Amino acid sequence: MTDETTFQELVDFIREAMPRWHVPGVAVGVHFQGCQWTAGLGVTSVDFPLPVNADTLFQIGSITKTVTATAAMRLVEKEQLSLDAPVRSLLPELDLADEDAAAQVTLRHLLTHTGGWAGDYFDDSGRGDDALARILPRLKRLEQLTPVGEVWAYNNAGFYIAGRMIELAAGKVYEEAARELVLDPLGMRACTYFPEDVMTRSFVVGHQLAGDQPRVAAPWAPARSCSPVGGLIATVGDLLAYARFHMGNGNGLLRPETLRQMQSRLVKADGARWVGLSWYITPYQTPAGEVEVIGHGGATNGQEALFRMVPQRDFAIAILTNSDGGDPLNTESLAFALDHFLGLRAKKAQPVEMPAGRVNEYLGSYDAQEATIVLYMQGKDLMARAVKKGGFPTPDSPPPPQPDPTRLVFLSPDHMRALDGLFTDKEMEVIRAKDGGIIWLRSSGRLFRRLPANA
Repeated sequence: MTDETTFQELVDFIREAMPRWHVPGVAVGVHFQGCQWTAGLGVTSVDFPLPVNADTLFQIGSITKTVTATAAMRLVEKEQLSLDAPVRSLLPELDLADEDAAAQVTLRHLLTHTGGWAGDYFDDSGRGDDALARILPRLKRLEQLTPVGEVWAYNNAGFYIAGRMIELAAGKVYEEAARELVLDPLGMRACTYFPEDVMTRSFVVGHQLAGDQPRVAAPWAPARSCSPVGGLIATVGDLLAYARFHMGNGNGLLRPETLRQMQSRLVKADGARWVGLSWYITPYQTPAGEVEVIGHGGATNGQEALFRMVPQRDFAIAILTNSDGGDPLNTESLAFALDHFLGLRAKKAQPVEMPAGRVNEYLGSYDAQEATIVLYMQGKDLMARAVKKGGFPTPDSPPPPQPDPTRLVFLSPDHMRALDGLFTDKEMEVIRAKDGGIIWLRSSGRLFRRLPANA
């Protein structure tokens, strides 16, 4: 079987999965051992359908954070930024809810999501070149959850600060700096941060799921302040060019040792994952030794994106979708691709039985800025219900359609896996205080504080 045949099997697998997960359109690309294949499937919109092709533009969401980190590391190499100096050495006006955090936080903390404050804050600070400068004072309203550097928890808001640091060091707005430092040198010329650049091209709109029916999600564009956080718009071809750079020797733009540092296991994240400088690293065990899968995902309003690299095997994959259902589709498709191209299979932990008395310890409500998660029993099943609060793309945005509850199984004490719907195979873990009491539930990288039983 040829590698091109394997790619076609992947395309067929995705095509079969699209109606099951209610995904109208997908673009997929694979780089493997010097060859590249791309394909488009489905339509750009259920309301005004046009065919998706390999050059169709999608929002790539938080994959953008790795572009921000790459730009930052170019400036670190130029000695215009420092990984470990306090942010206030460049941004003396930085003001956070916790003064100690504001004084101690560094660029390294921002890029590894260890700043410790509530990170899911989105707001529109205008379309002007001062959008990032204007949003920074609003971060003072974000609660400090854990001390700086102590706990990994996904932090979107930290990348507002990183983006502003790039602006000050480069002497130009973030989007221009990212283009000059990363996008243009890598030939990613289809990429843009601005909707006005997209309107004359093939592009998708996002879709939210209302029951089992995808409906067009609005608004389409995130606020300009989100540019360094999750604002990049790209094709699968752009992302494969990006992968070749990060799997290579730096092309004279970054030193090989800097690339390796970005992809090193710096902080333990969740499950089997580690985080480097913006990249997530998942080790796979094989008879020939350990293989690292490196990448990032992205989610915007009704669009889900996946990007993974396996530098040891010269393999990369990008899957871009235009539906909330794209997340489980991407997860399934990645597993298919890693297995069929590389023979890599994640070792899936098997559920364990927990005594009923132990299970009761976990029941209750856990609250975060963006949602509340309720753990409860339904018959013999442990269930999780997520109640989304809204807040995207602005703090007063209404919540999207609420997801169905999911069953949970224990993989070990304090570690659970979801079984159903959009949460399939998502893992949750409990974080305890020194006295053994449960204080946090970490889900999708976010910290949810346990509420008192009578709250």
